[in-house]
Amino acid sequence: MVLPSKKRLVAVGAVCETSIYRVDAVPAPPAKALASAAARVADGMAISAAYTFAKLGGAAAAWARVGNDARGEAIRTELGQSGLDVSDIRSVAVGRSSHACVIVDADGKRLVVPFHDKQLDPSPAWLPTENLKTADFALADVRWVEGAETVLAAARAQGLPAMLDADVGPREILARLVPLASHAVFSDAGLFAYTGLDALEPALRAVAAAHAGHVGASCGADGYFWLEEGAMRHVPALAVEVVDTLSAGDVFHGAFALGLAEGMATAKAARFACVAASLKCRHFGGRLGCPTRAEVESAL
Repeated sequence: MVLPSKKRLVAVGAVCETSIYRVDAVPAPPAKALASAAARVADGMAISAAYTFAKLGGAAAAWARVGNDARGEAIRTELGQSGLDVSDIRSVAVGRSSHACVIVDADGKRLVVPFHDKQLDPSPAWLPTENLKTADFALADVRWVEGAETVLAAARAQGLPAMLDADVGPREILARLVPLASHAVFSDAGLFAYTGLDALEPALRAVAAAHAGHVGASCGADGYFWLEEGAMRHVPALAVEVVDTLSAGDVFHGAFALGLAEGMATAKAARFACVAASLKCRHFGGRLGCPTRAEVESAL
């Protein structure tokens, strides 16, 4: 099979060193649970999406901040070894690098406890937005608001398609970012938090009424829903034995962005992304469970 020419993604967001532990169940405190598996990984919503984009056949650059500390250097080194362009992961003078603990139970559900230092310099002034002209797609998450806003606005000005991973966050932050994205791709929880509604189709239509671009929602095991020419569209997720759902949404966003960048129709790109995200859930370790392109194509 001949793949399309390699596409390039610029991803901007928070980056974190994450320790992941697998337990049979998460008990109510006070308690102790012994882990049956453990992993440590550098990740983040946009960062894991960028990793997916690259692993499935594209090239990706990560734009993010870390503290001027050993953890930040380890994050940069690991992501570079994972195949990402890390030349624009910047060490800032004030603040500590982000870190997190994730507990995954026997059903693949997880408890996520991140720490993002509020002192970490949020200024996006250093971001090399002129380099977006060499990209085919941009992607931002909601965890570094100033960086996301800068990149999404620059992408819009340059006519570059840009996806927002619109996960749960303060409504005022989503209201700043959603209008800037050509592709507003929510989690179902993020969509409901943004709209104040609790039903999928009315919530999507409420966003689409004020948004000229793509509006959709990734709904875990229920697959992906979006609006196209006024109609509700859907592709299902793949039925798998779930081990770990951590980063499945990020894998979806990265694979969806790659499919669109390669010229796939929306439905085909969404199916490609749903299969990639589903396959990821079979493996423990967050983004480390991202499948290969061959695995996705075989499952398709």
